[in-house]
Amino acid sequence: MSHKLVDELLAGPGEAAPPPNGRQPDMRRVVHRETHSSRAAVSVVAAVLVMGLAAYGLLESAVHAIGQPAWLIEPQLAAERIVALPAGLSPLLLGAGGAVIAMVGLFFLLNAVLPGRRARHVLNSGNPSTAVVVDDEVIASALARSARVAANVTPEQVMVVVSRRQVIVNVRPTSGVPVTEQAVLAAVEKELSEMSLDPQPEVRVTISTAGVIGA
Repeated sequence: MSHKLVDELLAGPGEAAPPPNGRQPDMRRVVHRETHSSRAAVSVVAAVLVMGLAAYGLLESAVHAIGQPAWLIEPQLAAERIVALPAGLSPLLLGAGGAVIAMVGLFFLLNAVLPGRRARHVLNSGNPSTAVVVDDEVIASALARSARVAANVTPEQVMVVVSRRQVIVNVRPTSGVPVTEQAVLAAVEKELSEMSLDPQPEVRVTISTAGVIGA
């Protein structure tokens, strides 16, 4: 099943045309780009915010230098109010403002620190010059089929969740038909070994104690 999956993903209307410069692409960079989310949008938002604050500060300073009234608040008055905090503000307003600033800062911090991986895995295609990146939903569908055949149940009785390091298989057996956990585990692990996922997740099988009444 997994070999067919790889072949179908690699198959196309024809051979891909070689790069214009004759160089082969760096597959590590290609795989990283396909398996990790881009930080471009968050970086642009952060840059726009910083540029906006800097432009406003420069504008207020220029207006103050030529003796014109401030657009919003005098820079010196703003600095004095910041130093005097929390005086002049209600605790509720101060707490709400602090919470908003903390949430915005946490958002940018997590986007900078976390790896930002997508729900995808790399399949071993057998060719070092090519790479096959598959969504975890496709992998879960293939594993669910193997688990369903091993447990002799309907598709609605099997649920598979695939994460980066773990595969969780939940099976609800048909009442009166025993299901062996080891048989399901062996079938799913065999399918995974043929896929050669990178990274290779660990399999955990759970057999529900409540059976389903057969049709």
